[in-house]
Amino acid sequence: MSKVVLFNKPFNVLTQFRPDGDRPTLAQYIQDPSLRVAGRLDRDSEGLLLLTDDGALNARITQPRRKQFKTYWVQVDGLPTEAALQALRQGVLLNDGMTLPASAQAMEPPAVWDRTPPVRYRAQLPTSWLEIRICEGRNRQVRRMTAAVGLPTLRLVRVQIGDYQLGDLPQGAWRLAAP
Repeated sequence: MSKVVLFNKPFNVLTQFRPDGDRPTLAQYIQDPSLRVAGRLDRDSEGLLLLTDDGALNARITQPRRKQFKTYWVQVDGLPTEAALQALRQGVLLNDGMTLPASAQAMEPPAVWDRTPPVRYRAQLPTSWLEIRICEGRNRQVRRMTAAVGLPTLRLVRVQIGDYQLGDLPQGAWRLAAP
């Protein structure tokens, strides 16, 4: 029976098991050598990371042709305009080409854990939250998309990959899921 682990990755943790200087890695949270990371989540991003011991399942989760949707809650500098949201929904031109259309909407600030270190605060520049769903997995794609529409990302929290949801899993914790 294959294992699927849902992990709530904290900010600044590398999504690898091997040591990398004094940077925190998955090895400080999960001690199962049979598990492999299914997909990426940058060091400065937080939230849902899937790990599995099933190579075929890992491929189904990560292969671009499978169009696995991922949902992110994104705190951005500034207030989104309808034009910015529409641009995200239609696809954004990045330096590596057009993105596929995304689902993008403004949202109320979500009930998420405090980040350490906290997101920078500037009294003169409001921040807002977006929910963005994409089915691609380009390097730093959501951050580049929001920047391209004039809303630089301050905080990025992945909350869903396909049918797998973060739910109320505390930061730094993991649980087994049905494969």
